[in-house]
Amino acid sequence: MPGSVKLRSVKKFGQENVGYEFTDEETNADYMSKKGKKDESAIRVSFFQLFRFASCREICMMIFGSLCAIAHGSAQPLMLLVFGMLTDTFIEYDIELNELTDPEKVCVNNTIQWRNRTEEENLALNMTKSCGLLDIEYEMTNFAYYYVGIGAGVFILGYLQISLWITAAARQIQIIRNMYFRKVMRMEIGWFDCTSVGELNTRMSDDINKINDAIADQVGIFIQRFTTFVCGFLMGFAKGWKLTLVIVSVSPLIGVGAGLMALFVAKLTGMELQAYAKAGAVADEVLSSIRTVAAFGGERKEVERYDRNLISAQRWGIRKGLIMGFFTGYMWFIIFLCYALAFWYGSSLVVDTQEYSPGTLLQVFFGVLIAALSLGQASPCLEAFAAGRGAATIIFETIERKPEIDCLSEAGYKLDRVKGDLEFHNVTFHYPSRPEVKILDQLNLQVKSGETTAFVGPSGAGKSTAVQLIQRFYDPKEGMVTLDGHDIRGLNIQWLRSLIGIVEQEPVLFATTIAENIRYGRPGVSNDDIITAAKEANAYNFIMDLPQKFDTLVGEGGGQMSGGQKQRIAIARALVRNPRILLLDMATSALDNESEAVVQEALDKVRMGRTTISIAHRLSTIKNADVIVGFEHGRAVERGKHDELLDRKGVYFTLVTLQSQGDKALNQKARQEMEEAESSAPDPERKSLNRAGSYRASLRASVHQRSRSQLSNVVPELSVAIVGELGVPQEFQGKSALPDEDLEEVEPAPVTRILKYNAPEWPYMLFGSFGAAVNGGVNPVYSLLFSQILATFSMPDPVEQRREINGICLFFVVVGLVSFFTQMLQGYAFSKSGELLTRRLRCLGFQSMLGKEISWFDDHRNSPGALTTRLATDASQVQGATGSQIGMIVNSLTNIGVAIIISFYFSWKLTLVILCFLPFLALSGGFQAKMLTGFAKQDKEALESAGQISGEALNNIRTIAGLGKERNFVEMFEEHLEAPYQAALKKANVYGACYGFAQCVVFMANSASYRFGGYLVYREGLHFSYVFRVISAIVTSGTALGRASSYTPDYAKAKISAARFFKLLDHIPKISVYSDEGDKWDNFKGDIEFIDCKFTYPSRPDIQVLNGLSVSVRPGQTLAFVGSSGCGKSTSVQLLERFYDPNNGRVLIDGHESTRVNVAFLRSKIGIVSQEPILFDCSIAENIRYGDNQRNLSMDDVITAAKKAQLHDFVMSLPEKYDTNVGSQGSQLSRGQKQRIAIARAIIRDPKILLLDEATSALDTESEKTVQEALDKAREGRTCIVIAHRLSTIQNSDIIAVMSRGYVIEKGNHDYLMGLKGAYYKLVTTGAPIS
Repeated sequence: MPGSVKLRSVKKFGQENVGYEFTDEETNADYMSKKGKKDESAIRVSFFQLFRFASCREICMMIFGSLCAIAHGSAQPLMLLVFGMLTDTFIEYDIELNELTDPEKVCVNNTIQWRNRTEEENLALNMTKSCGLLDIEYEMTNFAYYYVGIGAGVFILGYLQISLWITAAARQIQIIRNMYFRKVMRMEIGWFDCTSVGELNTRMSDDINKINDAIADQVGIFIQRFTTFVCGFLMGFAKGWKLTLVIVSVSPLIGVGAGLMALFVAKLTGMELQAYAKAGAVADEVLSSIRTVAAFGGERKEVERYDRNLISAQRWGIRKGLIMGFFTGYMWFIIFLCYALAFWYGSSLVVDTQEYSPGTLLQVFFGVLIAALSLGQASPCLEAFAAGRGAATIIFETIERKPEIDCLSEAGYKLDRVKGDLEFHNVTFHYPSRPEVKILDQLNLQVKSGETTAFVGPSGAGKSTAVQLIQRFYDPKEGMVTLDGHDIRGLNIQWLRSLIGIVEQEPVLFATTIAENIRYGRPGVSNDDIITAAKEANAYNFIMDLPQKFDTLVGEGGGQMSGGQKQRIAIARALVRNPRILLLDMATSALDNESEAVVQEALDKVRMGRTTISIAHRLSTIKNADVIVGFEHGRAVERGKHDELLDRKGVYFTLVTLQSQGDKALNQKARQEMEEAESSAPDPERKSLNRAGSYRASLRASVHQRSRSQLSNVVPELSVAIVGELGVPQEFQGKSALPDEDLEEVEPAPVTRILKYNAPEWPYMLFGSFGAAVNGGVNPVYSLLFSQILATFSMPDPVEQRREINGICLFFVVVGLVSFFTQMLQGYAFSKSGELLTRRLRCLGFQSMLGKEISWFDDHRNSPGALTTRLATDASQVQGATGSQIGMIVNSLTNIGVAIIISFYFSWKLTLVILCFLPFLALSGGFQAKMLTGFAKQDKEALESAGQISGEALNNIRTIAGLGKERNFVEMFEEHLEAPYQAALKKANVYGACYGFAQCVVFMANSASYRFGGYLVYREGLHFSYVFRVISAIVTSGTALGRASSYTPDYAKAKISAARFFKLLDHIPKISVYSDEGDKWDNFKGDIEFIDCKFTYPSRPDIQVLNGLSVSVRPGQTLAFVGSSGCGKSTSVQLLERFYDPNNGRVLIDGHESTRVNVAFLRSKIGIVSQEPILFDCSIAENIRYGDNQRNLSMDDVITAAKKAQLHDFVMSLPEKYDTNVGSQGSQLSRGQKQRIAIARAIIRDPKILLLDEATSALDTESEKTVQEALDKAREGRTCIVIAHRLSTIQNSDIIAVMSRGYVIEKGNHDYLMGLKGAYYKLVTTGAPIS
């Protein structure tokens, strides 16, 4: 383990916690070295460190709770004292009866005498046994009172012990959650690049719950059982040390077993968690990119990949079951051996040497036995502690980790006056998640205050990276960035970021209202300022058109808004900050023609007097910058004005000339303009063809360009609302902002159906049940043997007595052996069936999820996060209803069945009396279970709202950091934790009361039954051993019943989880990928026709997206869609892919109606390249192979496709060539590189229809040209649908369809449309972007 950890004083909550001092090795170990960490132990937190966050009040509660637990623990040994006296009384009475059965003897003056002898003779014969003095009923009444008293005490102590511990834990868990979230929000962005958001969300929920289990009631119960253990032994030594020593000599065997078991279980649990995490990551990635998966028909492949990752988790689970079974069996075996030994030796002490009375024997034996048993019962608590410590390791390490760039720290200077001069001095930088790729290489660059500096250059040259360094998301590895001559590392971060307004290409909006989103720009901003900012950003008009104006919810990630609208809201958000430094990262690329000019004007206005850095591919936005800086390979290679750079014929020149090759007429215009080249305000013509790299990025999801978990929009227009998934802002929570279905109750699933899924494992379950049945019979058999031993003590004949005792002891050994094998059988068989079931369900669930129609994923309840959680938790909880649960049920049933048969056989009257208590015994268990499931559900709901906030925060961490809003999110999160905390406090009381009741019922049952037993012995001459036999049989089986019902929370949880799961499996997708139904035909030509299609997204039924779209393409033709964003271009593409079906109208493919065509067949004929391609976290070759999942592709196929996509040379320049991992979401590559991989992926499937959705927009001009060539090649002989902004890419299309508001306003080829002088002509001549 790198570095040692020393515990220093832990400061109070709220201060920075410097609880640990790490030696140097730990801090220096870069957090990327994850691989090295795998070898360390998974648990690096000691048990008492779990309580680091307890305040004085909690510590007092825990101490008092522990005292109650100690008192409670001593109750059982106390009861044994009473029990010993009671036994002695019974035996004395029985001996007296035995004596008097002899007709020669008679009771005279309270002594037993021979009938026909005198007093002297009797004395001489030593006849002094008393008789008639023993009023058995009176004695039993006294004992009954003792029992009731102890029972009442136990009730109160049990209640206090549990409720105090749970209350204390609830508070600490709340603190841990807060501290963890707060710390995660403080981490530098580089840390997020290396930690997946899914993993963090899991930790927030599951791991912290594990800590909760380790520090709540389990501790109280552990202390109670441990006290019982100590008191039991003390009693044994006090009453009879010889026998105690004999028993103790065997007990290390039990202790060793228990210790090993805890050790193994903790280890295996850790391994199992690690193994599942991998599968979870796969699921998360696939569900986030569901559109890509669907488009390329990768469903089956993904299910297999997921299943492969499940195997190892299953293996660890089975091992865990086997080991637990082995150790349980081993412990029972030892316990039965102890019985045999103790009774054999103890009886010789009673009978032969007469050192003990039978009562003492029982006290000693049971004292030691209860001690040993309670030690055994304490072991599950150890398991919880171990799991808690394992979970706490990572969480506490995160809480302790010092962020390299701490965004909430108060340290650092705040300058009084800010001019806004930025300078890069020899900056070298690589992203922490891929240290081997240099992004910036000795970058030197000046940005003067008040000037507008434009960064241009190919994608991947480091433009955006430079901007991120200014925001101090990362620190340079060498060199420094200065603001007004001060190194920004010395400035206060929050203050620095508050000077900066940033507008990104894909702005991230939060799931709240428009006004709130703008308000995020600066806290405490007035409504007037918001309106002013909206006006400046040209957003005011469209906002006022919305029904709810500024109070309109934008949906998760701004899903309800079109790209242009989101962009303008983001600009308003940046303007409201009144920033000194404005960073525009392709800020206008997502806007449509009309608004772009206006927003550009707004930006020009607000740029005045501010230091502005603009990154753009579009010349119109760059030309009038004060300084243009050309980037290449991480260096600034040239700077100057537009004209100077054109004369230099460097990077900028290539960019401009490549961009300007469009239509000839346009070209001439451009030449004239260049000759005139006055830097006057850009008139519309000027902008004409400078449309170059217009990025349109109307990907509505927050896809930040480097790393971001995102909604998988293969297709941008896909903004379908995912409202609410991340919570509606508080004000709305009350109103029905979310659909009511959310509140629907799931009926718990019938067990029979769960068992159906477990059916293939029936042999395992049969053997397991057999084992469980035998184990269940052991308890009653034990009570038979035990009462038999008592009966021998009142036997008159010593020889017979000895023989009887030996026989019984031998029988104990046999029972022990049987028990060992059956326990092991039960443990293994059920864990095997349970793990197989879990894996099967996860697989089926995942498969079912991937088979759903796309609109299902638009529902906020089915966000990737929610679905992965469902796979992780629900599936594993279902096994609680099959294997082990069946085991428990069979065990308890045989236990109770055998017990009741035995007791009715020996005394039906007494049995009936005791049976009155059985319902209470069972009830207490059941009641507990009921309470817990109720709570579990509430807890889950309460935590979900907090989880939504944390999810939204972690997904958009960059935007939040840029806005300096970490504190707000931390505060919102803390508010949402209040509810679960209150619920936990309520739970503490109820659960405490149930526990107390459950514990005291046994005492009450005993008091009544012994009293009645005394009556029967006296009045009806029942033999006393039968009283013990009946009582111990039923009471032990009753507690077993209680134990079984204590498993019911798992059981109820399991049924609910199963119900949720079955709901998932039963939901029949409207568009089924897996079905073989539907037309398939051989000579697929690719003739496409849209006839009067109308469509609204299911998640936003009020917005008509397509309004009677009619357009057709013959095979081999190219159709280009142009139009402003939100007009339905991408939607039509999605109808063709059958992600959705039109509400009215038809889509015909080769004359077949799309709804009748087999989905998989149709999609296999379509290749798609979208603007923001989504790559999977695997090698480049794997990503390209993904294009065709129907056949196995050789490496040659991959290379051919890569060459066609102009990708091959770039790949060969990488250290690992085609095996280079692209990182999650392809974060290790620049956009242009990702785009080419996506094109190769589309080419490799050799599709008949090619859909290019903005396929080249993200590329810089050089690669754009090559890719465009590749695409032109790829288009030959294929039907092609292009959505593009650049007229140069469209002009040679066969049909150009101009769309507006969901229908085609004009269509024809370029020349025809130019002749019409309609919308298209205007677009071309004004050169405004078409988005």
